Amino acid sequence: MTLDAWLTLAVVLAVLATLVRGRVSPAVTVFAGAVAVMILGVVPAEDAFSGFSNAAPITVAALYVLAAGIEKTGALTPVMQSTLGEDGAYRRPLVRTLAPTMAASAFLNNTPIVAMLVPQVTAWANRRRLAVSKILMPVSFAAVLGGLITVIGTSTNLVVSGQMSTLGLEPIGFFEIGKVGLPIALVGFVALVALAPVLLPDRRSARAEMEQEGRRFSFEMIVEPGGPVDGRTVEQARLRDLSGLFLASVDRGDTIIAPVRPETVLRGGNRLHFVGPIDRVVNLQEMRGLRSAEMEHVLDLDEPSVRYYEAVVGSRSPLVGRTLKDVGFRATYQAAVLAIHRSGQLVESRLGTERIRLGDTLILVSDPDFRDRWRDRADFLLVAGLDGHPPSRASRSWIPVGLLAAVVVLAATGLVPILHGSLVAAIVLVASKVLSPLEARRAIDVEVIVVIASAFGLAAAMEASGLADVVAQGLVGLFGDYAPYGVLLGLVLATVVLTELVTNNAAALLMLPVAVSTAASAGLDPRGAAIAVAVAASASFLSPIGYQTNMMVYGPGGYRFTDYARLGWILTLVTVVATVVLVPTLWPAPA
Repeated sequence: MTLDAWLTLAVVLAVLATLVRGRVSPAVTVFAGAVAVMILGVVPAEDAFSGFSNAAPITVAALYVLAAGIEKTGALTPVMQSTLGEDGAYRRPLVRTLAPTMAASAFLNNTPIVAMLVPQVTAWANRRRLAVSKILMPVSFAAVLGGLITVIGTSTNLVVSGQMSTLGLEPIGFFEIGKVGLPIALVGFVALVALAPVLLPDRRSARAEMEQEGRRFSFEMIVEPGGPVDGRTVEQARLRDLSGLFLASVDRGDTIIAPVRPETVLRGGNRLHFVGPIDRVVNLQEMRGLRSAEMEHVLDLDEPSVRYYEAVVGSRSPLVGRTLKDVGFRATYQAAVLAIHRSGQLVESRLGTERIRLGDTLILVSDPDFRDRWRDRADFLLVAGLDGHPPSRASRSWIPVGLLAAVVVLAATGLVPILHGSLVAAIVLVASKVLSPLEARRAIDVEVIVVIASAFGLAAAMEASGLADVVAQGLVGLFGDYAPYGVLLGLVLATVVLTELVTNNAAALLMLPVAVSTAASAGLDPRGAAIAVAVAASASFLSPIGYQTNMMVYGPGGYRFTDYARLGWILTLVTVVATVVLVPTLWPAPA
């Protein structure tokens, strides 16, 4: 190995170790890696930052905008709302839900699709007293499988296609990856329907667990005029940090205050709405200055100005590693946390001092506009209402649907490149005022774009330094006696492991130069090896952290980390076997 190869290896290992630890943003980590290989002189600046001028991240950004237009107008809502039905326990609803999910994910960013389905599936399961854990994970997995059918199905497919052009290969055709991806998706669909009800455990969602714990018992106390509470703030009246009780709102008659701040002044006649288990009500009966109003055992507060929400904390959230008190949650988000759901259980300690972790689900109370304010921000991976208010359908839903159809048809026939079509579609959405410029900007996941663009620099360093050739020679030396299938198996397994540890896009771009270098000496077509990496990097089924939609259903489904492998290992095995068997046949090595 040359000095440049050693330097590149050190940078790549440092990047991977940092990504696995998860304490630094993936975008910052990978970008720092690209800067490092430039400063060390492995590649010039134009190669280190070549990804920022590549078509792939720009295309991904444009498709994010297109997906946001479809989500905002509710174009898919009627289809998704009618999928579950009311007959059958699990398998019939799974068939009706997973099929359109998989189909839609082949052409759209799967994040908004899963975000749309989570509250609907949860409400359906709660209404029928079924375990939502047997449905939400299959929904996420179906979205992942659907992404294997077309080149725009996942951002990973697009970045591999973009990098292939820099390695002297033609970009992936629109349906080309589907030669492998479609058989995997079909077998995976059957496996999900057949095995999910059997293999997945009965887990309660965050909302269901709160209800069982009695946390959603709502009752009212009235502030006695002239009493010891009248004129005092919530903090002065010692109505904060009550054991098991939460002051959700204050009704002044002409206005409702929610969430309630410590400095909120209580006045005589105010109706205080508390949420908590019935055995804690006695504590308030003994408090001077408050008298009991008529209590009703209900699941939701009836006030039009109060809503409950379920918010999942993602990897880019500023909440990770900090307490609610540290971030000033109530003041920052205009919401209050009722409970934290983590790894299938409610957190029992004092919420204000509990450090938030990746994947935590927060049960919030806020005003009706909370979801609109925060659903497109990095703070929460998913914001779903718990009050049964589905998003309204806009009258111009045909615009984003028509644009998507045009992009697909033109790209599939080769008349217009994907980049051109997706950019024009994004511009038309803003020009037609389906999306505002701010909404379009928020729709773009900048974190993903920076990771993609920066990973191009690391891939270029691996290629230029000869590190990719060294790793390729090692793979050939290890599996050469079983070439081409053994070598391809090694590539696919390495990619699968890497994508579960770090982001799928970074895994694909780091493995791609290795795959192309390996193909030359292992009897593989470089194009087939590249597509195998794209498929393996996209197929993340073993953990919640490997793919964004897996993390989105983690809290709402009440899952534990190990639950994913129960079903995921079967889909991973299907992916590995199908890829290793089909790729050498569909893309035979050149004579």
